[in-house]
Amino acid sequence: MTKQKQAQLRKAVMPYAKSQTRTSIIQLLNTILPFFVLWILAYQSLSISFWLSLPFSILAAGFMIRTFIIFHDCAHGSFFKNKKLNDFFGTFTGVITHFAYHRWKTEHAMHHTTSGNLDKRGIGDIWVMTVKEYEEASKWKKLQYRLYRNPIIMFGLGPLHLFLSANRFNRKEAKRKERLNTHLITLILISAYLLIGFTLGWHVLLMVQLPIAYIAGAAGIWLFYVQHQFEDSYFENESEWDFVKAAVDGSSYYKLPKWLEWMTGSIGYHHVHHLAPRVPNYHLEEAHANTPPLHKATTITLKTSLESIKFRLYDEDNKVFISFKQMKRQLAKGKVSQPTAH
Repeated sequence: MTKQKQAQLRKAVMPYAKSQTRTSIIQLLNTILPFFVLWILAYQSLSISFWLSLPFSILAAGFMIRTFIIFHDCAHGSFFKNKKLNDFFGTFTGVITHFAYHRWKTEHAMHHTTSGNLDKRGIGDIWVMTVKEYEEASKWKKLQYRLYRNPIIMFGLGPLHLFLSANRFNRKEAKRKERLNTHLITLILISAYLLIGFTLGWHVLLMVQLPIAYIAGAAGIWLFYVQHQFEDSYFENESEWDFVKAAVDGSSYYKLPKWLEWMTGSIGYHHVHHLAPRVPNYHLEEAHANTPPLHKATTITLKTSLESIKFRLYDEDNKVFISFKQMKRQLAKGKVSQPTAH
């Protein structure tokens, strides 16, 4: 893709980078209200049976994910035209989703400016090592990486790490506004948990709130993972890295059933989002549909996305993700394997 075509592609989606106050308010109402209604239903049905309560918790987790998409758009300044409204509702939804708004806003902005850049990894990304880096790493670092990329740890313990650690502490470089926002959200969460525990019972936290947050957290990590971890995803060194190619070739189009697309705020159109982060979630599908070149983005489905679980390392020579088993076969043969034919 030439520079001229890249510029034309970005220009083509810019008309969709406009928030609509009425649509945003409607989305707040059809997301936040159902979340709290389902939470209450999960609590009320708990007196009958946990197994009757759990389906309501699972549904509430879905709306927690949808709430995160609003949080996400606020961080990009795309949900409302007004910055103060974005920051207010970003903090509000940050409490519901247990994310530190200003911290995440800063780190996510870095993710967008460095996604797919091999020389600028480490902030707001899934940890990715190249084959060469892994071969040269110490045994301790290899163990750390293997544990990190293990699905049980990533999706099983990952949500607990996010909610209890990553979002509760500030970065060393954080400015005062970011630090105060993190502490504010943590203080509100602690107060809310204590209020629920003392008024409704501590078992409610364990049997209602924990399943909601845990399921939403695990699903959220999965969505973030598959958006960039597919076989021929785009990665280049700084000298060759290109923003548009990183957006279109390094971000997937996660084609989901319509009800899941709605629940996840159309974040499956991730290639559109990376190309134009100011496009609000409710315009992503339209931007994709009306921009033919974007139809060539890597498309994955619920079924094919499961293949990404096996990907562990990025093979710089062949420009593909490979598994640890594939790496071992490469080492045994003394050469780099050829990429899988599509």
